[in-house]
Amino acid sequence: MASLADQAIRWQEDRLVLLDQRALPNKVLFVECTQASEVVAAIRDMVVRGAPAIGVSAAYAVVLAAREQYAVAPEDWIRRMDTDLQSLAQARPTAVNLEWAIARMRDVMARTGPGDPGPVLLQAACKLHQEDVQANRALGAHGASLLEDGAVVLTHCNAGALATGGYGTALGVIRSAHAQHKIKAVYADETRPWFQGTRLTAWELLQDNIPVTLICDSAAASLMRQRQLAWVIVGADRVARNGDVANKIGTYALAVMARQHDAGFMVAAPTSTIDLKVSSGTEIEIEERSQQELTQYHEVALAPAEAGVWNPVFDITPAGLVTALVTEKGVVHAPCEEKIMALMKD
Repeated sequence: MASLADQAIRWQEDRLVLLDQRALPNKVLFVECTQASEVVAAIRDMVVRGAPAIGVSAAYAVVLAAREQYAVAPEDWIRRMDTDLQSLAQARPTAVNLEWAIARMRDVMARTGPGDPGPVLLQAACKLHQEDVQANRALGAHGASLLEDGAVVLTHCNAGALATGGYGTALGVIRSAHAQHKIKAVYADETRPWFQGTRLTAWELLQDNIPVTLICDSAAASLMRQRQLAWVIVGADRVARNGDVANKIGTYALAVMARQHDAGFMVAAPTSTIDLKVSSGTEIEIEERSQQELTQYHEVALAPAEAGVWNPVFDITPAGLVTALVTEKGVVHAPCEEKIMALMKD
């Protein structure tokens, strides 16, 4: 039976059902979306998060939008979809899987014949969802092959089943390696300001009976120095053509620390997260979110009201700090543009 994390995104009857990640781990709540605008809000408000999960959710949102527009104007539903798709694309700008999923669904829309487009688009969304899970399982196996027995690993944010269509990217590697009895210890840092490590990664790993030890973000360097860390394993929201990686804020610091302490730095991401249109990380838009994410928690003030706030959600890790980029197609060691282009041509 699939774990709750693996059921975080599901199509049930005529609607999209999302596990509300804002409530975890204290409550297990689900948000039901019957309109595309509700999926946009769910993505924007962090009900669902993680680049692959956002992409999968967006595909289902296209189904809902098409159903709405076809009901109003059967002869003109594709043109009327433009506003819906623009709103969807703007929900979270950094995650490339969002625009990738929309583009893929647009292609299906263009090939849809007369009549109700819902069944055809739903089939396409389900296929995209299934492919993401399959890709995660494949990249999990590839990543696990890099770990030696007795490995101590650290992961950042949440790049598990909750952040994908299922199984996970960084946590997919950890799941696969744990099943092979390769892992001695898993550490997860808290990942401020949304505490994805504390709330989500710890919960998800324990759901699978994988022991995990939490640390505060600022303890990572000491952990690397004292615990003989083998790998830092993270996911990605976008990978540029040259191998630069956009991921949750704090990833860059971990890569620098890993290099200093001779630990491997692994980025686990499906090829749908690689954006060949972007030559380097300098071209990736970094989303900034509300200052309240830093100044308060659950409406409890943590900072003086007069304090200024800078709240970038992601940072850029240069390709030169990445030991291995792990995809469903295989491993790219020391990624660069030449190697990534060769990977994407296979």
